[in-house]
Amino acid sequence: MKCMLCPRKCGADRAIGEKGYCGANGKLKVARAALHMWEEPPISGECGSGTVFFSHCPLKCVYCQNRDISSGGDGIEITVERLCEIFFELKEKGAHNINLVSPTQYANEIAIAIRIAKASGFELPFVYNTSGYESTETLQMLDGLVDIYLTDFKYMSSLTAKKYSNAADYPIVAKNALVEMMRQKPECKFENDIMTSGVIVRHLVLPENISDSKDVVDVFDSVCKDNAYLSLMHQYTPPRECAFEEIARALTDSEYNEVVDYALLCGIKNMFLQDGESVSESFIPPFNYEGVLKNDT
Repeated sequence: MKCMLCPRKCGADRAIGEKGYCGANGKLKVARAALHMWEEPPISGECGSGTVFFSHCPLKCVYCQNRDISSGGDGIEITVERLCEIFFELKEKGAHNINLVSPTQYANEIAIAIRIAKASGFELPFVYNTSGYESTETLQMLDGLVDIYLTDFKYMSSLTAKKYSNAADYPIVAKNALVEMMRQKPECKFENDIMTSGVIVRHLVLPENISDSKDVVDVFDSVCKDNAYLSLMHQYTPPRECAFEEIARALTDSEYNEVVDYALLCGIKNMFLQDGESVSESFIPPFNYEGVLKNDT
């Protein structure tokens, strides 16, 4: 069957081993499954988010912090049944939720694993932690399975999206995806300060791209307003080797604060903010296959 999961619709026959644009073939591949403390407060909470890092990605952003798995493809092949077991193991470790990071290329397998888990009485919320480059058809397939959408909204400039992510259609795709996410989760719900349902929109502010960041804020304001949370991120880490001089440096506090001030001017109340100390690769977990293999707890 030709793969049409992501907006690239590359048509790779992954069932016979062909690799899609994302780099994935027909095998489910995971690089880490462990408690993660560095998400937004209502996701990580006090005990941590049960985070599953999937290998490969449809975008391949030039500044990706998880490049070893998104582009390098590091990870271990597992079955859908093993993925379901991982959900229960993370629950036993005290996870507040199951956080599926870079899940797009495995949406079919993830849907099956969630259904199996729910049929066995699994009750933790499922977080779909995505780049925002999602087709509405794939999101509709996940309706009723995913509880929280933790989505990036990277760009509103097609030129910037093409330059850094080779996806000129990103702005319209991400906006349509956000509209669908909000249709499914029109309000945020919490239990003991932990989110159980809703949408969080992340935007990583890039150096020299403040105008585009303000355009992203405008889209959030028009689509979500007070019914979702905007997470403005200050953690941009320049790649070790960067072909683009303008993003070969860290974001300044003044650049970040300009975007924050604009969001406040727009009347956005539900926001998560970061300080400049977030610019550190120490926030990137080791992709050492922790929790992936059976009995690796």
